[in-house]
Amino acid sequence: MAKIKLVEICSDLGGRTAGASLGIDAIRIASYGSRGDYSFYERFEEEMYDRIVAPNNSFHSETQYPFARRIEKIIPIYEETCKSVTDGLYQADFTIVISGDHSSAGGTIAGIKNAYPNKRLGVVWIDAHADVHNPYTSDSGNMHGMPLATAINDNNLECRFNEISSETSAMWEKLKHIGGRKDKLDMADVVYVALRDYEHAERSIIAKHNSKIIRTIDVRQLGAKDVALQISRHLEHCDIIYVSFDVDSLDPSVSIGTGTPFEGGLYAYEAKELLRTLAALDKVKLIEITEINPTLDIENKMAKTAFDILKSICRVIDLRF
Repeated sequence: MAKIKLVEICSDLGGRTAGASLGIDAIRIASYGSRGDYSFYERFEEEMYDRIVAPNNSFHSETQYPFARRIEKIIPIYEETCKSVTDGLYQADFTIVISGDHSSAGGTIAGIKNAYPNKRLGVVWIDAHADVHNPYTSDSGNMHGMPLATAINDNNLECRFNEISSETSAMWEKLKHIGGRKDKLDMADVVYVALRDYEHAERSIIAKHNSKIIRTIDVRQLGAKDVALQISRHLEHCDIIYVSFDVDSLDPSVSIGTGTPFEGGLYAYEAKELLRTLAALDKVKLIEITEINPTLDIENKMAKTAFDILKSICRVIDLRF
């Protein structure tokens, strides 16, 4: 078997609703369906495994920073995530991140760039949302809508409509600098898959940097292998590829247990085949699964689907190494 590091980030802090921090354990529960699956999950505990736990009891507390909610508590999560991901990339063949809310993905990117400061990073963002808002442009202040913006050196000030405090600005810049630099990622090296719910400010920065968008219908018509080939060609100048899979990229008929569902998404078999195909690419070093909220899903269907995808990804990784 491949040497895989598992990083679990149990955080609700960047989300709109609480409960995504429980998604990690929901996947574990889904793995108890058979003895063989339980043994599969134990492989991570026998090798390298980090569990990062946020102070989620503060989720409903008043925030001092309405345009970057709970940013002061998210900064330490980024720092821990950065270190854990860096260590995994040094020590293992492959790293898998399972996170609660998607805000921590900025820490994941920081960890990749900390490990490989001189390598060019490509990102495949499989998500209904663009997640490239920042405190100047976000109408909600929820930081799960900002992780990509923490990795690019562009605050999109042309589209600003929030007047943020100097304290918010200082913490935002500190968050962006985790991993040693602000320009970790070029937005031109981001490929969105199944993107369909995003705002004017995000459309503007995506157009400005010419990020690639692959629609749900493209995946459906072309198939996962052709889409993966398109992605590989688009990012051929990149040295490393990171894949982030938000379960709200799935159609709401599938993504019952997530806080931000949006119609018109992928079906489970399409996502599974796409992730399997991407996992087979030599440049892909890290895959993330995020935003499973079992409090919205009494039958744990979303976590079962995510676990099936996780198993499938690991089988492909084992074949690679």
